[in-house]
Amino acid sequence: MPHRDMRAARLHDTDEPMKVEKVPLPDIRPTEVLVKVVACGVVQNLQNVLRKWDEVASELPRPKLPAIFGLDATGTIESVGAQVYGFKPGDRVYVNPGRSCGSCRACQAGEPVSCDSFVLNGYFGLGKNGARMFEDYPHGGLCEYMPAPQYSLVRLPDEVDFETATRLGYLGTAYRGLVRANAGPGKILLINGITGTLGLGAVALALALGVKKILGTARNEALFQKVQNMGPPGRIEILKSGSESVKEWSQRVTDGEGVDIVLDALAPGAPAEPLVEGFKSLKRGGRLVDVGAVQGDVPLDLFWALSNDVTIIGSSWFTTHQSQTMVDMVGAGLLDLGFYEHKVYPLEQVNEAVNDTDSRCGGFTNYVIKM
Repeated sequence: MPHRDMRAARLHDTDEPMKVEKVPLPDIRPTEVLVKVVACGVVQNLQNVLRKWDEVASELPRPKLPAIFGLDATGTIESVGAQVYGFKPGDRVYVNPGRSCGSCRACQAGEPVSCDSFVLNGYFGLGKNGARMFEDYPHGGLCEYMPAPQYSLVRLPDEVDFETATRLGYLGTAYRGLVRANAGPGKILLINGITGTLGLGAVALALALGVKKILGTARNEALFQKVQNMGPPGRIEILKSGSESVKEWSQRVTDGEGVDIVLDALAPGAPAEPLVEGFKSLKRGGRLVDVGAVQGDVPLDLFWALSNDVTIIGSSWFTTHQSQTMVDMVGAGLLDLGFYEHKVYPLEQVNEAVNDTDSRCGGFTNYVIKM
C-alpha cells in the first residue's frame, strides 16, 4: 500500500496561489477504486474557477476551501473496493470527473449530466444540489492518489497515452454536442471558435464521424492552415471572425447547401454575435448546439426557428460511456489525436502551469501536470 500521506495542490483562498502540501491518503468506499494519478490536465478556465469565481459563476456550487482542484485525471488503479466489478489494480484509466446521484430519474434514464446533483469533481457543479456531492468527493486530480467511483472509469487502450487522455474533458464536451446534433456522413458542420480548445477537438471528432464538410470561424489566422491540415484538402474551410456575413460565406463555400449543424465552442466571455450568426446560417431542420460559454441574453428569432424546424441545444459535459467510445475510436484508428502538443509541469509548478495557459497555441497546446 502507498504511504499514509500524499502530495496535493490545495487552494486555501482565491487571493492566493495553490500550495503543494502533505495530506492524508484518502480511503475508498466499497464501490470505488483508488487511482494513482500519473497526469492531470490543466484547463484554461481553471484560472476563473480559482480566482474569479464570485465574478463569473457565483450561483454555481464550488468545493469548500481549502480544496483540491483538477479535472481529467489519468493513471493506474492502486486498489479496488470490495464491490468493484471489472477493474483491477494496474489497469490504465481516465477518470471522468462527472459525479451524479445515481438514483434520480435523470440518472436512471442514463442522463447523469441532467442530475440535480451533478458536479465536475475538482472543478465546479452544474446541478443545484451539487454542494453535497463535493463533500462526498473532495479530491480533484491535482494529487498523487484520488478515489473514483467505478462508474467514472474509462479503460485506456495502449494507443492512448496518459498525457493525451487528460484532454478527454474538452473532447467529450464536443463529442456529446456532436452526437446530440446527429453529426455524421453527409452533414455540414460550422464550428465557432474552431482554433480553440473545444473547437479543435470538435474538428478531430467530426473527421472521425465522417462529417462531409467542416466550416469554422476564428480570430487567429496564424492557426488556420494548421487546422486545415488536419483533414484532406478542401474538407475544412475557415472564415476570420467578423470579416463577412457567415450566412453568405457558408452558402458560397457549400455551393448553396447551407449548414446542418452549428457548434458554438467559444471561450468564457465570448460575445453573442457569432452564435447568432451561426443560427442564421442553419438550413431547414438544422441544429444549433452551444457547448461554449456565451453568457446572458442571446437574441434568437424563435419564430424563424419554429418555422424552419430548427433545434436549439445546450450541452455540457458527457457520459463515461461516451468517454470510452472516444478512446475506443482512437484504438480502432478512427480518431487521430496526434495533433496535441503537450506542455508538461511537475505538481510543484502547478501555479506556473495555470498562468501559462494564456500563452497556448490555440487548442493545440495541452497543459499537463505529471506527478
